[in-house]
Amino acid sequence: MAPSIRLSPAARSLFDEPLAIAVQGLGPRQQVTLRTSLRDETGQLFQASARYQAGDDGQLDLARCPALPGGSFSGLEPMGLLWALQPQKPFWRLVKRDVQSPFLLQLEVLEGHGERPGQLLAQAQHERAFLRDGVRRVPVREGRIRATLFLPPGSGPFPGIIDLYGTGGGLPEYRACLLANHGFAVLALAFYSYEDLPKGMKEFHLEYFEEAVNYMLQHPQVKGPGIGLLGHSKGGDLCISMASFLKGITATALINGSVANVGAVLRYKDITIPPLGINPKRIKMGKSGIADIIDALNNPLEGPDQQSFIPLEKAECCFLFIVGQDDHNWKSEFFAVEGSKRLQAHGKEKPEIVCYPGAGHYIEPPFFPMCAASMHLLFGKPVMWGGEPKAHCEAQIDAWQQIQAFFRKHLTGKPSGTSSKL
Repeated sequence: MAPSIRLSPAARSLFDEPLAIAVQGLGPRQQVTLRTSLRDETGQLFQASARYQAGDDGQLDLARCPALPGGSFSGLEPMGLLWALQPQKPFWRLVKRDVQSPFLLQLEVLEGHGERPGQLLAQAQHERAFLRDGVRRVPVREGRIRATLFLPPGSGPFPGIIDLYGTGGGLPEYRACLLANHGFAVLALAFYSYEDLPKGMKEFHLEYFEEAVNYMLQHPQVKGPGIGLLGHSKGGDLCISMASFLKGITATALINGSVANVGAVLRYKDITIPPLGINPKRIKMGKSGIADIIDALNNPLEGPDQQSFIPLEKAECCFLFIVGQDDHNWKSEFFAVEGSKRLQAHGKEKPEIVCYPGAGHYIEPPFFPMCAASMHLLFGKPVMWGGEPKAHCEAQIDAWQQIQAFFRKHLTGKPSGTSSKL
């Protein structure tokens, strides 16, 4: 019997779902190298490999068999061949641009453990999809809003969420559509560097975001009375500003966000919040030319920088802070703790804070490989984002569950244990 790769699900799975990988038909205790690869939509190659030894029966099940030292990872890691994928091009991050097409994952089984790959023994392809069947993708061009709405299958109404990414700009849709697969109506909202929106991050007007909130509140497929906000990085402090000044927000979840306004002036009616000051002298340059910017921002508790602290005590919603304790973009844990102190000092409910040791800045949906360093648009050079790959992967899996449970609890009134199984 020739060696073959057995996958479950066999041909296609959702990107945030586990994939079971096994090899059958090997010789007793045969040594092999397993290799995965995928190309993103720009053609950039990501690869991972691991060394294994088959059992006495010639079977190799990644859920039961630990990887041996010498590959991209070692130990019992059933999903290691996905989370350990690394780009061939330095400082390149895996993102999904077109959520309507899957990533194509290639798997290979190679003879031996040599530095040079041995003979190819078996290969397989697998689609990692972003949209489950029946989820509707609706481009939104209403008034000034530039966004994409994802609606789950069925008649609704569904709990509604607005999803914001960070300083990369554009309109990333992949987190929003993966959330919609789990029963939420999610609006991926662009706020700059997209179509006719402003090209740069000079100032933001909260009235634009208010339009998006009202769009969701009035949508017949969105369950009221309020909606949720989900933001990462710069998107996080924009979500806090929205929660602080706008009506109709019930729950706000932040992934490595800031409680101070960062990077651009924020305006709303007659209110102006200046951006937190930056001291470039505090940027540390590593030998590899990668900048560590963790100390670059000023302290929002001191001097004139206090004006940048967003008045989150005005918010009428519950907060969840997801914190990577090895975030090197900025001091996410400090921001979460100071936000909590501020809320409690004003008699508000203590926010949920979930901290992950060994997790960096880009806490993405499950099984996205950790990006240790990439280009920062504001600094114009590669910066380190922090994180240790295995711990970061585990944080992404748990944070994804925490975020869904938080929104389910506050937007539907259902306890967190009722998560829908795909």
